Amino acid sequence: MKMQMIMGMAMGLGLISGMASAVTTTQTTLALWTDGAPGALGEAEQDSPTLTLYPPLTDKYIPTAVIICPGGGYARLAMDHEGVQIAEWLNSIGVTALILRYRLPADGYRHPTPLMDAQRAIRLVRSRAADWNIQPDRIGILGFSAGGHLASTAATHFDKPVATGNKADAIDTISCRPDFHILIYPVISMEATITHRGSRNNLLGLEPSDELVRLLSNELQVTAATPPAFLVHANDDEAVAPENSIRYYLGLRKADVPAELHIYLKGGHGFGMRPSAGPAAAWTESCRKWLDQLR
Repeated sequence: MKMQMIMGMAMGLGLISGMASAVTTTQTTLALWTDGAPGALGEAEQDSPTLTLYPPLTDKYIPTAVIICPGGGYARLAMDHEGVQIAEWLNSIGVTALILRYRLPADGYRHPTPLMDAQRAIRLVRSRAADWNIQPDRIGILGFSAGGHLASTAATHFDKPVATGNKADAIDTISCRPDFHILIYPVISMEATITHRGSRNNLLGLEPSDELVRLLSNELQVTAATPPAFLVHANDDEAVAPENSIRYYLGLRKADVPAELHIYLKGGHGFGMRPSAGPAAAWTESCRKWLDQLR
């Protein structure tokens, strides 16, 4: 009966849908805008941001949702180990997962387009909260690497939402503030000494203004209204310096925002949930306990 209800819900969305193994869950892919995304340069896949819904089929179900932003240096999206695998883990602990395929600077979409997509995703999930048995005040965002920069931007720039022009609709009147955020080896800063240069160049261009660098250095944008955060980094990360997470945590602490930071001795970068990361791969259990504390 439960499977039938969820399948009926997925069919009722009337959008793009796909079926995974019946043993795991039913996925449904939704366009963020049904009549084309604002500022789209074409109609190809890279021009059409989407959310893929993974509803949990487990007795551990809780009315919480997490939007996942895969990393990839703002040049590509690591949809497997920073997307599907994470969605399946969230499902296993009873959380509704949604993978965001956001538009990329590599395809002609520099700031603020990725943020526009993330804000729309949060609003869309909140607008469908009742349909998906989610509490509208328990919607979080999770990001890896450059996806962590996008997630932290969503968590610090919600009070200045990106305009969508003539594509605006009723969904755009809903709050785009996430209720919590989870950042795994995130790019946080655009400041030259600690940023991930590829992510910065892709998102902002080769010669961004000082004002733009400061605006997108999210450690400088934390306020008391920033939602609670969980951060993970490895001390030996040679791609994205752990100072990104450290500075962000210190900003959160200064603003009295509840936050938890884990820095593992080893793990490198891009480990996702891979056992080869050693102790760093255990971040999921710490994150589960942290989520329990938010209830």
